[in-house]
Amino acid sequence: MAVLTSKVIPGSPAFRENERQYGDLLADLAEKYDWALGGGGEKMIARHLARAKILVRDRIDLLVDPMTPFLELSPLAAYGLYDNGLPSAGIVTGIGTIRGRTCVIIANDATVKGGSFFKETVRKHIRAQDIAMENRLPVVYLVDCGGANLRNMEDVFPDQDHFGGTFYRQCRMSAEGIPQLAAVFGECTAGGAYIPALADEFVMVSGNSSIHLGGPQIVKAAISEVVDREKLGGALMHSTVSGVSDHYAADEHQAIGKLRDMVGALNYPQPFGPEVRESRRPFFDAAELPGIVGTDLSRPLDPREIIARIVDGSEFHEFKPLYGETLVCGFAHIEGLPVGIIANNGVLFSESTLKGVHFIELCDQRDVPILFMQNTTGFMVGSDAERTGIAKNSAKLVYAVSNTRVPRYTLVTGGSYGAGNYGMSGRGFRPRFMFMWPNARLGGMSPDVGSSVLMDLRRASISRNPATEEELAEEERGFRWLFEEKNDPYYCTARIFDDGIIDPRDTRSVLALCLATGAMRPREVPARPVYRM
Repeated sequence: MAVLTSKVIPGSPAFRENERQYGDLLADLAEKYDWALGGGGEKMIARHLARAKILVRDRIDLLVDPMTPFLELSPLAAYGLYDNGLPSAGIVTGIGTIRGRTCVIIANDATVKGGSFFKETVRKHIRAQDIAMENRLPVVYLVDCGGANLRNMEDVFPDQDHFGGTFYRQCRMSAEGIPQLAAVFGECTAGGAYIPALADEFVMVSGNSSIHLGGPQIVKAAISEVVDREKLGGALMHSTVSGVSDHYAADEHQAIGKLRDMVGALNYPQPFGPEVRESRRPFFDAAELPGIVGTDLSRPLDPREIIARIVDGSEFHEFKPLYGETLVCGFAHIEGLPVGIIANNGVLFSESTLKGVHFIELCDQRDVPILFMQNTTGFMVGSDAERTGIAKNSAKLVYAVSNTRVPRYTLVTGGSYGAGNYGMSGRGFRPRFMFMWPNARLGGMSPDVGSSVLMDLRRASISRNPATEEELAEEERGFRWLFEEKNDPYYCTARIFDDGIIDPRDTRSVLALCLATGAMRPREVPARPVYRM
């Protein structure tokens, strides 16, 4: 295939300034990651360790195969919410390799609010389960859970995608033959008890772990029985008397080892579908991306400069390069895996939209997954655009995205606004994974357009609601601030509108893991559900 060229001059003043500005973004991202990794703080961590318990990410490190990556999802969930007191939403989710099998891992962090479920915790848990269902990956639960947060029950209990939705998905996956395995490291009360109880197989740890639908306090209040936690639902009782637990472990290390054995015993092959070529490094260095991208979204950016730094050998077979030039489409490989790339190169006109539809159909026919690289203000507006059928043609793109059978992946490299987000496989269209760069922005309108529209409406009501020019200017600043705040990538990732903010220099590695996950084909043997005793 043709090798891309680059017009970037790494030593130029513009490049150096972009690099400096983007360096500030990356430093800010690192600081926020430190917040996520800090868990519940020094006091709660010390308390956790004093109970001979292992920290959540250390448990995951022990669980996954040595020298294999773990792709953590939404590490900055709940950032800026609850007075910043819910790091990572109290739960760590991601994809890792256990005994040679790719698995989804869902792990409670008991140092954060006792591992209880808030709104964002539930969203993150469900998102991980949906990834497992779509890619047919075994799910491993590291349970250390205090159940639903009682002060926020309306946000976590009654609706279909609240806490009950996690159990529904767990049951559906088991019925479809997708393994559900668990290890219990702490107290599982009320709804939290169902996570291990619905697992196909699980292990409990002596001393710290317990499972009970009602804790000692509830039992005393309900039936006046006084009983301690260990006798009520401890690991020994459930392993020797009730039979609820399938395995008993003396400590957490033994439990993690047993969990690895469970995965190793699975008869669950994960064959690769596509032809995998030998991986080759890009001809151009990904370390140049911060200096290329910068922080000014109003500055045009040729997506080929990005593609050249993430695909194998910087080779890119471009489709219709002379037509619909505001959308770049073509075939490439990332770490040997085939991928079709659709990247914004400006506003979407009818021509570029139709080009995108054609290319999606090609990928669907050839069984090639699609990577959407978003950086657009949306579809073109105006009388000329309407006369060329932009409404109909943009709908065709949305239809094609919705109905293609191949896996889709989305990366927001710049602005992602309005219906352009939809046409480029935004979160509402359920891509397998969606990531953002720290310079990215996502929203219904850009701050310029959004504040202008609201001010036009405000001025139209001036006769009913008089205001001075100074007051109007203050209102306009408020409107702009509103859009800037809600389009901010950290606002979005805190609410799990994506799967995480990543360093542009890590893009190739992250995408390779995602492509490899989607490349595994489901087994054809009909599955049967696992019924607990």
